[in-house]
Amino acid sequence: MDVLFAEIADRLDALHSDMVRAIGGLPSAALDWSPGAEMNSLAVLAMHAAGAERFWIGDVVGQAPSGRDRDAEFHVLGWDKARLEARLDEVLAHSRAVLEHLSTQEMEAMRISPRDGREFTVAWCLLHALEHDAVHLGHMQILRQLWEMSGRGS
Repeated sequence: MDVLFAEIADRLDALHSDMVRAIGGLPSAALDWSPGAEMNSLAVLAMHAAGAERFWIGDVVGQAPSGRDRDAEFHVLGWDKARLEARLDEVLAHSRAVLEHLSTQEMEAMRISPRDGREFTVAWCLLHALEHDAVHLGHMQILRQLWEMSGRGS
């Protein structure tokens, strides 16, 4: 794998590992808990991060349709840590497979989003996937802290 894509894969690995840590050791109630109206749970954030990564790297860059149901990601309920982790692992494996087949010459190539028909460079899609994962990881880490501070887990 080209060094650029190996580094991207390593960053994705680290982000996924941190997401797994953010949901680790928590009861199911914590995974479905939201601190307020219109706020996402840990399970929703994990599923949405996975769905978005699969979309940008798999559907758009890799041009392999996933059949993503974005709205369903925001209604996840009752998924345990093992199931969420399996979804994150599945998406990471797919992302790595796409990255293995890319060359640096393709970074400027244009891809069309199947969602809205807009065009993006491969570089933009990959950077956006990393950025999106990182933002939602931060949300997950803060949400876990809020859960722990709420005393619900005691």
